[in-house]
Formats: sequence, C-alpha cells, structure tokens
Amino acid sequence: MATDAETQRKILNRLKRARGQLDAVITAVETGGRCRDVVTQLAAVSSALDRAGFAIVSTALKDCIADPEQAATDEDGLTTDELEKLFLMLA
Repeated sequence: MATDAETQRKILNRLKRARGQLDAVITAVETGGRCRDVVTQLAAVSSALDRAGFAIVSTALKDCIADPEQAATDEDGLTTDELEKLFLMLA
C-alpha cells in the first residue's frame, strides 16, 4: 500500500485508537461492565476500523485514478474491479 506519510500516520492513529477501544471492551466484558457501555465501546471500535479501511481503499483508489497503468503494475496490483470489491467489503 503506497501512501504518503501523513495519510499513513492518520490510518495508524485510527487503528491504534481502535485497539485501545477494543482493549476497553475486553476489560469491560471480563469485569462485568454495563451492557450499554460495552456496546457503545464496541460500536466505537467498529467505526474506527471502518474508517481506517475506507481510508486505505480511498488512498488506493486515488493512486489508481492518478496513474492507472502504474497502479496496475504495483506490488498490490489492484485493478479498479478489485478496488470496488474491497470497498464493498467495507460497506
């Protein structure tokens, strides 16, 4: 996945935030946390992961649009059809 440093930093921050939220969910379940709190945190984890996934696919899509020939020959080798499938996996 080719991304600029700022985009990669943002994606990593989202993923790390999701990891922290997931740790909180696990702890809450282990300690008998309130259902409302557990579900709220779980929804936050899900949202953070979705946002990170969309950012990754969006970056790949931008690269594909900017230079389709290069994008097709990159290590990932993502075609527009494959990008569409990845996007729909997140939807």
